[in-house]
Amino acid sequence: MERIPRKAYTYEFKLEAVRLVESGQSIASAARTLGIIEQTLRNWIHAHKTGKLTAGGRGSKLTAEQIEIRQLRAENARLRMERDILGKAAAYFSRGQK
Repeated sequence: MERIPRKAYTYEFKLEAVRLVESGQSIASAARTLGIIEQTLRNWIHAHKTGKLTAGGRGSKLTAEQIEIRQLRAENARLRMERDILGKAAAYFSRGQK
C-alpha cells in the first residue's frame, strides 16, 4: 500500500489561519475557506496558544501563489454550493405560486 504524502504549510499560512479564528470566524468556516481539515486548524490553534506553532512538515513548502490558489478554489466551491442552493430554493418557491 502506497502512503499518501502529507502537505506542508508555511508558518505564515498557519499563523494567518489562527488569526482568522481569533478574529471571530468559526473554526469550521475558516477551515473550509482555507481548504484544510478542521482538526488540523484546531491543532494549529492549540500549538499557537502553547507557543509551539512551527512550519514543520517533511514536504516542500507552499508558496504564496499556491496558498492563494487553494483559498480561491475553496471559495469557488463554496460559492457554487450557495448558488445551487439558491437556485433550488427559487425553483421550489416559484412552484408554489402557480
